[in-house]
Formats: sequence, structure tokens, C-alpha cells
Amino acid sequence: MLDAQPDPDQLLDETQTADLICQSVRTLQKWRVAGYGPEFFKIGRSVRYRRREVNDWIESRRRAHTSQ
Repeated sequence: MLDAQPDPDQLLDETQTADLICQSVRTLQKWRVAGYGPEFFKIGRSVRYRRREVNDWIESRRRAHTSQ
């Protein structure tokens, strides 16, 4: 049986996103204020992140060595 792949268009809340990028929710909030981190949606008072964009952001942080 094949494992189901997560929906790349799924909207994640702050806690789910923080868990995915191994950071705290507070760090994620600070990054938003500073204009850093993955792009997000503001829906009413809620903040949501598209799984695909979070994964793309993670990949963009990839480095081959520490001098990059």
C-alpha cells in the first residue's frame, strides 16, 4: 500500500508550520513582523501557510557549506 502524500495546497496553522520548520510559534511570529520566513495568508485574524510554499522556503535555505 502506498503512503498518502500530504496535500501541497493544504493550509497550515502557525503551530503546524512551526513544527514543520522546527521553530517555535513565537519565532515564526517574529519572522512575519521582520518580513522573513515563508509567505503566509491572513484570513480574518488567522494566519495560514500553504504547505507547498513552506516546503519551497525550506528548500531555499539549503546550503552546501557554512560559508554560503
